[in-house]
Amino acid sequence: MTARPPRVLMIYPEFIKDSFWHYKAACELVGAKYPAAPLGLITVAAMLPSGWDIRLVNRNTETLTDDDLAWADLVMIGGMLNQQPDFLHLIDLVHQHGKPVCVGGPDVSSSPHLYAAADFQVIGEAELVIDDFITAFERGDRSGVFTAEKYQADITRTPLPRWDLLKLDQYLYIGVQYARGCPFTCEFCDIIELYGRVPRTKTNDQILAELQALYDRGYRGHVDFVDDNFIGNKKNIRTLMPRLKAWLVERDYPFEFSTEASINLADDDEMLQAMKDANFFAVFVGIESPDPETLVQMRKKQNTKRNIAECIHKIYSYGMFVTAGFIVGFDSEKVSIAQSMTDFIEECAIPVCMVGLLYALPNTQLTRRLEKEGRLHPGHDRMHVDTGGDQCTLGCNFDTKRPLRDILVDYRTVLANVFEPSAYAGRLARLAAMMDRSDRRRELPEGDVRRRVGGIEAVHKIMSALPEAREPFWKVFVEVAKSNPGALRYIVLLMAFYLHLGPFSRHAIAVIDRRIAELDAAAAVPPMAVTVERQAALH
Repeated sequence: MTARPPRVLMIYPEFIKDSFWHYKAACELVGAKYPAAPLGLITVAAMLPSGWDIRLVNRNTETLTDDDLAWADLVMIGGMLNQQPDFLHLIDLVHQHGKPVCVGGPDVSSSPHLYAAADFQVIGEAELVIDDFITAFERGDRSGVFTAEKYQADITRTPLPRWDLLKLDQYLYIGVQYARGCPFTCEFCDIIELYGRVPRTKTNDQILAELQALYDRGYRGHVDFVDDNFIGNKKNIRTLMPRLKAWLVERDYPFEFSTEASINLADDDEMLQAMKDANFFAVFVGIESPDPETLVQMRKKQNTKRNIAECIHKIYSYGMFVTAGFIVGFDSEKVSIAQSMTDFIEECAIPVCMVGLLYALPNTQLTRRLEKEGRLHPGHDRMHVDTGGDQCTLGCNFDTKRPLRDILVDYRTVLANVFEPSAYAGRLARLAAMMDRSDRRRELPEGDVRRRVGGIEAVHKIMSALPEAREPFWKVFVEVAKSNPGALRYIVLLMAFYLHLGPFSRHAIAVIDRRIAELDAAAAVPPMAVTVERQAALH
């Protein structure tokens, strides 16, 4: 009797609940359950033998049951740092059910020691070692570590993701990947450690085939190019853009795109026009700090060579809005930066700002420097379940040069300033005044969940959930409806994001207030009292 093929259960761990990136309230407004789908897992699924029986459970959108685990011969789990607590819990849970578990993904690659309890580890890019793992499992091995040589994966050979494993209607958007790697050297970033500084791209035929497969499954709407830096390899991306535009035109624009790029995108009028023609509507940019000295120290010199506010405004003029990242806590901060960062965000008119505390990510230049200086905290790469949160509330996992209390006060001030309802609404209004959508399509395709956002009904739902924002948001809605109706649905979408950003900012402020109170309490205890207390604890 022939043995049946292995049954593989893929599990995507739950993200930390109190996180900037959750956006669950905005998802619920359109009937989705979570912002993004697990692209990494469904790509790895496509690398497994075609005869293997594969199921996927996303813990952010559905419940993992005992029956799921009983069904499986092998469990494969992949995830990121902000999924770590649930990831580690899942390893124990799978073992309690007597099943072997294989782990991989960015956090495993950065901190493999945390995942030593797993039976199999895939460290690095799976394309290079997945065949070795498959061979070992099929011959009966039930443990092993498979480490890929860094930055060597040929992603032109990466297979089409297993879209069929997803419940597409659960997600606000779907991701695709065209490139890996970034040419810059930002000290705090782990992308260049995981994927290198020479951006590798898929072929144009390959990425269009992925989009076609997604289209054929009936998906319509927002597609995010999850590339580390969309313009990292400009030579290749220039050849893709006209073909992407032609593909969209032939299918009557089924998708609208977003991505992440470095600020030098604004230097390239040809690329901006190409992105406009290819129906891009949003770009995430890592700005980090308004202080040139800080940018130089963090090795983000590309941001020092230009007027960033003018660059952001230029991107707006091509009909794309910008979301951005900012960080508080760099060594070069000698005095308060709260007002300068607030003023900078206001000048740029960026509504959605991911403002976080500096967090030394594992396996980065920053972490290695801090460790060499003896400033890195023990367990710096461990996200503890009892403390919860993400970099926004748990940042500064090292001894800071500026007093930590001053950093926390600065951070709290920035959050309070930029996420105050009228300030957020003001940035929406200024964005709308600069966002040129005059020659863009207004109607979204049938099947795009975002069709539920943009009209009066959605605005009333947002305002009823956020009474503190009702007056400034309604004023902006009316003004934009009159002055720039082509931009209106994006402004309402950004209002919907405030369903998360408003409450989250208040949560983060409360956590930071507790951290400040703890520092004050510790400072109020005389050194002798601390010594006596410690001695008493020893006896």
